[in-house]
Amino acid sequence: MAVVSTADAGLRAVARGATVLQLRAPSSSAATLEREADRLVASSPVPVLVSARCDVAIASAAAGVNLPEHDISVADARTLVGARLVGRSVHSLEAAQEAAAQGADFVIFGPIWRSPSHPHAEGVGLGALRDIVGALPRTPVIAIGGVTEERAGEVLDAGAAGYAAITMFK
Repeated sequence: MAVVSTADAGLRAVARGATVLQLRAPSSSAATLEREADRLVASSPVPVLVSARCDVAIASAAAGVNLPEHDISVADARTLVGARLVGRSVHSLEAAQEAAAQGADFVIFGPIWRSPSHPHAEGVGLGALRDIVGALPRTPVIAIGGVTEERAGEVLDAGAAGYAAITMFK
């Protein structure tokens, strides 16, 4: 999964191997985000998720939404987006279990290592990732935070279903 802020960045990420795109532009207006989502959904050969905006995911016909940990509940998002994918970014075992119990299709967990995108967060490490994966046998866990081409194999070996990256796909 590549986390991108524009449609152009998304298409570059797909060219580099991304199999899912998450459009995340927290400082953009809803109108700007919707325009980018429309462009990306129309041109992307892979599924597109919108970060934190169920309304934009619906309006752009995106494959789903990924919710920040302290956003609306997974259950409420499911009511809004229906059969689309609903994921939750989490930073603890408790939050991961809550997301899974509410029916999240996947969780994004991290940061595994320190990351420029979250400079004030310490990496939790591969042991914490293994704990989350073990606690959620029916919910795919996507690792995020400091994942590089060299480290991607480590998160997969720890049981992650995949990984999300921002800088790796730039």
